[in-house]
Amino acid sequence: MVVQTIEGEQVEFWYASELMMLLGYSRWENFETAINRAIASCKATNIMPWDHFREVTKMVALGSGANRPVKDYMLTRYACYLFAQNGDPKKEEIAFAMLFCGSNS
Repeated sequence: MVVQTIEGEQVEFWYASELMMLLGYSRWENFETAINRAIASCKATNIMPWDHFREVTKMVALGSGANRPVKDYMLTRYACYLFAQNGDPKKEEIAFAMLFCGSNS
C-alpha cells in the first residue's frame, strides 16, 4: 500500500481498493457499504465528503488482455480515519484500527 499525492496539490491519499484486503474485506460490496457509512459520518459533521472521498474510475487488466473500468475511491487520511470508525468492528483489522484511532466502540 503506497501513499499517493494529487499532482499540483499537497494532498495525500490511498486507493480504497488497496486498503480493502488490508482492512479484512474480501468483497468490494461490503467494503463500499462501510465507505458509504464513513461518507455519511463526514456529512454529519458538515465537512464536504468530496474533499476526502473522491470517486474515481481505474482501468484493470483482465485475463484476456482486455481492460475494464472499475470504481474506486481516493481516500485522504481523514477519510481513512472515518472508515476505521465506521467499518465492521467484528473484523480484527477494523477493531485494531478503532483502538488505534481512539474509538470507544
